[in-house]
Amino acid sequence: MSGPFELEPVFHLGPVPVTEPVVTTWGLMIGLSVASWLGTRNATTEDPSRLQSTLEILVELLEQQIEAVVHRAAAPFMPLLGTLFLFLVAANLSMLIPGVAPPTAHVETPAALALVVFFSVHAFGLRAQGLRAYLKGYLEPNPLLLPLNVFSELTRTFSLMIRLFGNIMSHEIVVGIVVALAGLFVPIPFMALGILIGVIQAYIFTVLSAVFLGAAVGSIERG
Repeated sequence: MSGPFELEPVFHLGPVPVTEPVVTTWGLMIGLSVASWLGTRNATTEDPSRLQSTLEILVELLEQQIEAVVHRAAAPFMPLLGTLFLFLVAANLSMLIPGVAPPTAHVETPAALALVVFFSVHAFGLRAQGLRAYLKGYLEPNPLLLPLNVFSELTRTFSLMIRLFGNIMSHEIVVGIVVALAGLFVPIPFMALGILIGVIQAYIFTVLSAVFLGAAVGSIERG
C-alpha cells in the first residue's frame, strides 16, 4: 500500500500524470451517475422501484438534516451537499472493494473537496446577502477582528480537510498493519468498523459544510 503522499501515476494524459485516487474518483462518479440515472429514468409515484424508493428516502433524510442545520429550505443546498454526502460515502467505503484504496485516504481528494466547500460558501453568501452586506460580516463585532475573521475562514477549511483525511488514512494504515501481522481474515472487524467510520465522516463533513453555508447566507450565526 502506497503512502498518502506517495502517488505513482497510473498513466499520463499528455504531460498530466493521472494517479490512482483520480482513477478511483472517476469510477465512483461514473458509478453514482449511472445509479442515479437508473433510479430516476422511469420515476413514478404509483409503483416505484426499490432503487427509486431508496433514493427518495435518502433525499428526504438529507433535506431534513440540511433544514435542521441551516434553518431554511434545503432545496438551494441539496445539489452541493447531497452530492458531497453521496460521493464521500462511496469514496470512504470503496475500501471494501479488493485492490481499491479510498481516494479520501490521500490528501489531494479531501483538499479538493474542502476547496469546493470554501468557494461555495462565499458564492452562496454573496448571492444571499450581496457584496456589501457579506463583506461587512467580517468586520463584526469589531473591525479590528477582520484579520482574525479571515484567518478563521482559512483554518476551518483546513480542519475540514485534515479531519476527513486523517480519519480515513489512519484506518487504512491500521488495517494494512493488521493484515501484514495477522493475516487476511483477522482485519474483518476492523473493516466493519471502517464502514461505520466512513459513513460518520461523510456525515460530519456534510453537516459542517451545511453549518458554513448557513453562516454565509445569514440563517445561523457565524462561528
